Amino acid sequence: MDPEKQINLKAESAVEFSSSIDEPTAAAYTESNKFARWVNDIGRSLNAEIRGIERIEEDERTDANLWTAASMWFGSNMVVATFALGALGITVFGLSFWPAFLTIIFFNLLGSLAPTFFSTFGPAFGLRQMVLSRYWFGYFGVRVCAFINIIACVGWTAVNTIVSAQMLHVVNNGKLPPWAGVLIITVLTICITFFGYTVVHMFEKYVWIPNVIIFLITAIQMGRSHQFTYGTMGSGATEAGKVLSFGATVFGFATGWTSYAADYTVYMKKDTNKVKLFFAILAGLNTPLNICMILGAACATGTLTNESWATNYEDNSIGGLFYSILVENSLHGFGQFCMVIIALSTISNNIPNLYSLGLSAQTLWSQFIKIPRIAWTLLGGGVSIAIAIPAYFYFEQVMENFMNLIGYWLAIYTSIGISEHFFYKRGYANYDITAYNTPKLLPVGFSALFAFAFGIAGVVVGMNQVWWTGPLAKKIGEVNGDIGFELAFGFSFVIFNITRPFELKYYKR
Repeated sequence: MDPEKQINLKAESAVEFSSSIDEPTAAAYTESNKFARWVNDIGRSLNAEIRGIERIEEDERTDANLWTAASMWFGSNMVVATFALGALGITVFGLSFWPAFLTIIFFNLLGSLAPTFFSTFGPAFGLRQMVLSRYWFGYFGVRVCAFINIIACVGWTAVNTIVSAQMLHVVNNGKLPPWAGVLIITVLTICITFFGYTVVHMFEKYVWIPNVIIFLITAIQMGRSHQFTYGTMGSGATEAGKVLSFGATVFGFATGWTSYAADYTVYMKKDTNKVKLFFAILAGLNTPLNICMILGAACATGTLTNESWATNYEDNSIGGLFYSILVENSLHGFGQFCMVIIALSTISNNIPNLYSLGLSAQTLWSQFIKIPRIAWTLLGGGVSIAIAIPAYFYFEQVMENFMNLIGYWLAIYTSIGISEHFFYKRGYANYDITAYNTPKLLPVGFSALFAFAFGIAGVVVGMNQVWWTGPLAKKIGEVNGDIGFELAFGFSFVIFNITRPFELKYYKR
């Protein structure tokens, strides 16, 4: 086709669908929608970000600081929830320290690759992660991803908040009820998230400093307690099953940021070096994940050597473990102060969840853009409170199951995204960035949804959960092994790359 005619056809299609889809910018709605105008006026008066999912133009992308991008994830993961997940390797999956250590290192690296890679798309295109996903799943197919991501945003917030509520409850002999701890953490998270991109990045750039200090004190006190044990290295199918199941949980935590990744680099300059950005974010993400999880696993070995520690952990989970290390026969009042500080670290872990929630909601349905991002933050915080309070008493089961489910769906999402990018778009240069809001210029999405369904089939045969163990998982040792995310990635990758060429042939997009 003649290039000029092709350009004209795209322009005509854009005009045709801009009216039929009815997805104007958030700024346009402030003039026609009283609620949106009222909320955004409050945001403007407080100098908060009011932008929705519309593209960030190149002249607005002025950030060139790689540390700003890396520290976003450093601050978000140098938190008590990361520590708590590492402890599960000992207390739930029955590993000794060295197998847990090696599992943490390997699966964290594996899980970090996807969010690190997709972060490089933000400066290149100025689009949020869920909007970018339209180029892989299609305008309508991406709504499946957006819906799941909304659930993930709220679920992450609730699970993380439970950890801190446990910590605050243990301080002062349980005088602060669980519901109050949940409320404190969530309200503080909402207050910071309200202001948006700039304040979020500024907060994450420095919030990790007191957390590192408290974790260092914890490591020192753990050493002084003489309760640490390496245990013994196991072998065989049963040990492999434990490693795979714990690895799936670690992977789910690390890769959990994949569906938010580009949200936090969209204001970076278009000419930002992608290789430097990739390794900066990989270091910023992997470093706190490894430090906190390894420390959590090391501290959890104390529940194997000290009956009092085991009782405290059984009664109050991570809060009880920190109490054993920092307060009981240790630092007493100062130890309780340290517990309060580290409990508040969850705020920095929850901020990306409530920030990205609104962006996913606006991608789910065009009419949701009428509800500003700020309002979605408030709504998501309220729902997470309603979930966290009843789930408080079942933390271990909730955290393990939720991390695995996150890992399953993001393995599918990643396989489809990288397939489309490398095999069919063949790099960043071949995206028509003006088409992000024009359905006829985006993939139909049939192949992506078909691959998604087959990915779920892979999960079903490979997962190992209390409520379901797949036939392949049952074959891995006496306790079974979770290979759900590996099979999810493989099944969806194969099916997408079989069906996508046919979609391109018949639909030309």
